[in-house]
Parts: sequence; C-alpha cells; structure tokens
Amino acid sequence: QVQLWESGGGSVPNGGSLRLSCTASGNFFSIDSLGWYRQAPGMQREMVATVTSGVIPSYGDSVKGRSTIFMDNAKRTVHLQMDSLKPEDTTVYYCKALIKITAEHISAAYWGPGTQVTVSS
Repeated sequence: QVQLWESGGGSVPNGGSLRLSCTASGNFFSIDSLGWYRQAPGMQREMVATVTSGVIPSYGDSVKGRSTIFMDNAKRTVHLQMDSLKPEDTTVYYCKALIKITAEHISAAYWGPGTQVTVSS
C-alpha cells in the first residue's frame, strides 16, 4: 500500500510564501518522481512542479521563477517552496507520486487527498 501525506497548505497574504511537503509511506520498491499539481474549480488539473530521480526539476509556466521543488530521497519527501504568491494561485494542490511497487512492476501514479492554498488579495 502507498499513502501520501501532505502538509504546508494554508492561507497567506498576497506576495507571501509557503512550503508544501509530501511524504510517501508504505511498502514499495522505489519512487520514480514526486510532484505537485493544482486544480481550480471547473478547470483541468495542471502540473505545478515535479522532480524525477536523476533529472532536473520541471515547473509549470505559471510558477516558473517563483517556485523551487526539491526531494529528500532518504525521507521519501518532496518540498515545494513557493514565493511571491498571488491570489490566482488559490486552489487545491495535490501531491502526485510515480511509484514502483516491486522491481517487476512499471511505475504507477498515486495521488494525495489535496491541500487548500489560499492567497488573499
């Protein structure tokens, strides 16, 4: 089983900062990538930032220059530092992990329950 534990969401003022964290727990072979996505009401889910083992991080256009994602592999945790937050960043953010359960399996996607981020104007 895989469980994604999310933290760091909350309310911040316009221009503020926060750090989202996601920890993967359970019995599995490896984590191929961890990242954060967001989905506004009536909109499709979009990638905010992801980090994959052995490659540089990827960022969505909406947060480039304002966010930094990094992984603590030993703790199986990813952190997303977000600065200069804007009201349009307000929505639910979801952690996504690509995890290989066993060495014989192809990586599968797992999602966290979502955490609310609110940026006041």
